[in-house]
Amino acid sequence: MKEMEPFPKTAKPVVLLVDDSEDILEYLSHDLKSKYHIYTAKDGEEAIELLRNEFIQLVVSDVMMPRMDGFQFCELVKSTSELSHIPVILLTAKNTLQSKIQGLKLGADAYIEKPFSLDLLYVQIDNLLENRSKLKETYARSPLVHINSITHSKEDEQLWQQITDTILRNLYDQDLNVEKMAELMNMSRSTLYRAIKSISGMSPNDVINLTRLKKAVELINAGKFRINELALEVGYSSSAHFRRNFQKQFKMSPAEYIEKVHSAISINTRSEE
Repeated sequence: MKEMEPFPKTAKPVVLLVDDSEDILEYLSHDLKSKYHIYTAKDGEEAIELLRNEFIQLVVSDVMMPRMDGFQFCELVKSTSELSHIPVILLTAKNTLQSKIQGLKLGADAYIEKPFSLDLLYVQIDNLLENRSKLKETYARSPLVHINSITHSKEDEQLWQQITDTILRNLYDQDLNVEKMAELMNMSRSTLYRAIKSISGMSPNDVINLTRLKKAVELINAGKFRINELALEVGYSSSAHFRRNFQKQFKMSPAEYIEKVHSAISINTRSEE
């Protein structure tokens, strides 16, 4: 049987709440579930297990918890390559400056003191999710935007670079898919799928296609303008398929992009004369 793709069960953003208080988990879940799909965990260890097995887009975690507290949990998330891209909001009753500094040094994306307004929590969650969504859209739609634009930590950047490098080394394999990539990267298929989806907002097949197209843009900028040759060099079976995908992704044809590059070269040449 084919393994199910680890998509969330709903189109709502997926948020994990971590707190050792049943009352707080129930209170937050009840209020947030109208806008987000909610998972809950009672401590950092349980939360890490959920992150490794479910599609989670953002975490809201208490700091004071048994077994693994919020600081330890945040540090582990941000130092684990396949998890480091997930935003973490820390909630704490500690209002000391040192406590805030500690949380931010460990990679927390936001820090909210208890007692807090639910409106403030909503704004923090929405801002983090919206900002990352905009970056992902810009990366996907702009031919020249670098992969670093969608990464948020050194570990995140290293993993995405590894994903991209794996695709580039196998450009000529027209059957390249998430199964083959997982094998090449020594990762489980589900872990790789969740990492790709969480970092980029795209499916593995979409990322493979986009990487091919961005490589074509790189070749065009280097002076390779024959579309038939470009299509073959980046792994398309036909120039027609390449043209369709380029137009769909970047809202311009390869020929239009080539013309833009020609124009830019001409302007630069005249300015240097």
